[in-house]
Amino acid sequence: MRFRGLAAGVAGVLVIAVAAPAAAASVPLSDRIAREVLPAGDGWAAAGTGTTGGAAATPENVFHVTNRDELAAAVAGTTPAIIFVRGTIRGNADAAGAPLSCAQFADPAYSLDAFLAAYDPAVWGRVAPSGPLEEARVRSAANQSARVRVNVGSNKTIIGLGGARLNGVFLRLDGSSNVIIRNITHEDSRDCFPVWSPTDGETGNWNAAYDNIWIRNSQHVWVDHNTFTDADNPDSAQPLHFGRPYQVHDGQVDITNGSNYVTVSYNRFTNHDKTMLIGSTNTPGADVGALKVTLHHNEFDGSVQRAPRVRFGQVDVYNNLYRVPVTDPYEYSWGVGVQSAVYAENNYVALGAAVPPDAFVFDWGGTVLSERGTWVRAGRSLPRPASLLAAYNATHEPDIAPDAGWTPSLRAGPVLPAPAAALVVELCAGARRLAI
Repeated sequence: MRFRGLAAGVAGVLVIAVAAPAAAASVPLSDRIAREVLPAGDGWAAAGTGTTGGAAATPENVFHVTNRDELAAAVAGTTPAIIFVRGTIRGNADAAGAPLSCAQFADPAYSLDAFLAAYDPAVWGRVAPSGPLEEARVRSAANQSARVRVNVGSNKTIIGLGGARLNGVFLRLDGSSNVIIRNITHEDSRDCFPVWSPTDGETGNWNAAYDNIWIRNSQHVWVDHNTFTDADNPDSAQPLHFGRPYQVHDGQVDITNGSNYVTVSYNRFTNHDKTMLIGSTNTPGADVGALKVTLHHNEFDGSVQRAPRVRFGQVDVYNNLYRVPVTDPYEYSWGVGVQSAVYAENNYVALGAAVPPDAFVFDWGGTVLSERGTWVRAGRSLPRPASLLAAYNATHEPDIAPDAGWTPSLRAGPVLPAPAAALVVELCAGARRLAI
């Protein structure tokens, strides 16, 4: 499904809409865009004080960064700052920028072959690993974490110039406020030493530790016009160990631990397993009353699951484009979790011919979902209005009730009919779509 003809017409309208006034011509376009704040009313991150990022940065707090250590230094603290990312910054690299392999992070006492031999469930049983080899894995993981994790402080705008890329970088917002991340391709935030969890599910699972962006205990965050990809290291290429996929990726954008007032707009999420988790656990705690998140004008292309999966939050999902190809395994897109209240309006869904409509929604212990104005194209059929919630309820018990109990009021402009929204997403979503 491509929309090039109609998109060209939309482009002309958009160019007129964003044309800069003559009085601003003396200010470089990159500086003007970097100081943009979240528009009023643009999703939950516009609530209250809104989200301004580093717009108030003084000249000495405007940074151009080209490596991991420069990035980590520039985003630290709470002083308003604008951080321009140039070129490709690699997290799996030393202070001089030389690439570091998984073997170079590994503790001398660790090897994957030895780990697999020691903790095979047929030998070890279905209990969590312990002992010297597990301790060596933990030390190895700490070695990698010290390089790939970049802690982002408050009052920051991180924005890419041209084809800026963060490869293997784990941006961690923990207790941060007022952060904007725009126009960057985020690639392959891989974990060399994932945890083996033998009691996770019926047969156990490998669980990775690093997201591309993790928003934890943070508020007023705008993630806009980025591209997320596993690049040349996709989940589908990982081996099986203990009969389970060796999962080296976690989320692309995860929002947990009481985070609040987040807008995720005009991003592309591509060919990934666990795309977006909203909510920490099923146990009531900091997430209750928080996790107010808006997702609009994003493209979810080849997401296996979690697009998003929600617990507790009031999450507004509107005008997004979903491409669900014939993948094995495709699990679901909208995960309705414990006490979640998702309001999904005017989304466009292109389903692969072998994907049944009732697979799009999955019940993770939730009870309600509002759905309005969905259009579905199944295989090569013509797109048409359809209810994916009704498709789920027709084949599952108990039903998910069709009223989430709230109506969103923070929206960026008019909500487009789903086919028109798909055209706009096709044209405008992702990195390198800002004129910077």
